[in-house]
Formats: sequence, structure tokens, C-alpha cells
Amino acid sequence: MITVTLYHQADQAEHNEVKQLLEKMQQSVPHQLIEIDVARNPEFIEKIGPELPRLECGPYHLRWPFTEQDLTVVLIAASQRREYLEQTGDRNYQERVARGSRFTGLDRFVLWLSRHYMAVFNTVLFLFVGLAFLAPVLAESGQTRAANLIYKSYSILCHQLAFRSYFLFGEQAFYPLERAEVAGVVPYEQVIGEADILAARKFIGDEKLGYKTALCERDIAIYLGFLGFGLLFSILKNKGKPLNWLVWIIVGIFPIAVDGVSQLPGLANNLPAWLPIRESTPLLRTVTGLLFGVSTAWFLFPYVAESMKETRTILLGKLEYIQQMSGKGG
Repeated sequence: MITVTLYHQADQAEHNEVKQLLEKMQQSVPHQLIEIDVARNPEFIEKIGPELPRLECGPYHLRWPFTEQDLTVVLIAASQRREYLEQTGDRNYQERVARGSRFTGLDRFVLWLSRHYMAVFNTVLFLFVGLAFLAPVLAESGQTRAANLIYKSYSILCHQLAFRSYFLFGEQAFYPLERAEVAGVVPYEQVIGEADILAARKFIGDEKLGYKTALCERDIAIYLGFLGFGLLFSILKNKGKPLNWLVWIIVGIFPIAVDGVSQLPGLANNLPAWLPIRESTPLLRTVTGLLFGVSTAWFLFPYVAESMKETRTILLGKLEYIQQMSGKGG
């Protein structure tokens, strides 16, 4: 027996007309009716639109107004399609039918996640960035083993170069290289020594200079940009249009690419004298990181929200179907 899903609003006259048509056709085309009142969940309206009633049967659908002949064509087509799939033993079809008849633990988890994904994302990102700042706090308090564990774990994700990282509890917030030409600060070479890459990665700080964060300046800014926009997006109830892709490239991708790539030669040795060597500043790394983080989140989050909304609507429809079938003893 085929299943007919009817989306409607309570006390809608057209709803009763459609039900009468379906009852009239029950003998010729047996079917089971699932009725979903969209007023119980506004997300159904966003999925199917405000024009109701709407009838769905397999891959076919009708939107009011439609005639008895239209309904007959859809039901017969859906019934013949079901018979064909059952006779041919289509495995994909059988698996879909089996999945559609039960609401699993995974379904419940995905439904929960589709409702709370931004809270999960913001919490995880907050903890992730927070641990990067916790590392120097632990190092300052003498908890070197715990601090080193964080530094080592985060070293997989970030270069952690001391001359491109923020420092806490020291004389300065950062110790850039001399060629960065940052006014008012003592450069890295004068307080720590030669800018050796491996040494700069391993150096976490000391009591005088302070202790570096477990993520570099740019990475801190990127993740804070993501977190800041994530919180704003949550306040706006996950609504808003995605950032135009061209604006994203110009504002988010281009500045960080230019600033990052242009300083790569400075990390190499024995380069030709004519090759320009450049070192970015903490301010530029922070600004370009923030631009990338905010613009990328603005570009991605609305698409994620749309996908989660669609997933949520599908699962709510499935749950409604199972509950109604259970109530009918199906």
C-alpha cells in the first residue's frame, strides 16, 4: 500500500476536500494517509511553501488546487512504481523502506544536532581557543607538564613560531623580528636570539618574556573571527544570506594570501640577495586573520543553516509518519 502525505493547516476547508477525494479513491487505489499540520512546525512551511494543502506520494506531489483526475494520475503512478520496485527486488528501495519505518538513535542525534549545531560549534570553538590561552596560564603557574601537553597537541595545527605569536605575563605582548620594523617593541633577535625556525617553535617563553599562546597571532584571529560571527549568527537565530563569493575572495582570501605568502621567503636560507625579504607585523596578521575568519564564517554558515533546516524537516516528517503509523497500528 502506498503512503500519501498531506500537508495542511488546521480548519482549512480545502483540507477536507482533499480528504474526501482520497476517501473516494481508497477502493480503486488503496493508500494510507499521513496528515501533517504545518502549524505545529513552521519549518514545514519553509520547506513546502505557503500554498496549502500539498500532497506528496513517493516522488510525486500536487499543490492545491488540483482535480480528481490529477489525484488519480499521481496515485496510480505511485502505486505502479511501488509494485515495479517490489517485483524487481530493488535493494535500495527496500533499504529506504526499512529505514523509513523506524526512528533510530542516530536519527534522534542528528535531529538534536540540526537544532543545536551552532551551540555545539560555538562551544567547541570557545574551548579550542580557550585552551590556546590556557597554555601560557599553566606555564606561568608552574604547571609545565599540562602546558607542554597543550603546546604539543596544538603544534600539529600551527607553526607556533615565537616571533609570530602573542605572549602573556611578559614585558611585551609580542616579539616580532627586526625586519618587521614594529616601533616601540624590542625585537625577537635582541631578547631571544637568532631566528632559527626549530628553536622558535620549541621556545614557549620564560618568567621575564612571558609565555606564548599555543596558536600564532593569525590563527588566534581566524578562530576568534569564526567564533564572533558564530555568536552573532546564533543571536540572529541562524538567519541571514551568505556573503557573496566574490566579496569573500576579495575581503577574506586575498589579504591573508598576500600577507602570508609574501613573507615565506623570509623563512628560507641562502636566498639570492635581489629577492625581497618581508616580515608581516602582528597587527597585519591579526587583521587579515579576522577578515578571513569572519568572511569565511559569513560565507559558510548560511549554507550550513539551510542544510540543517532541510535535514531537520526530513527527520520531523519521518518522525510524524512513524508516530501516526504506530497510532493506526501500522
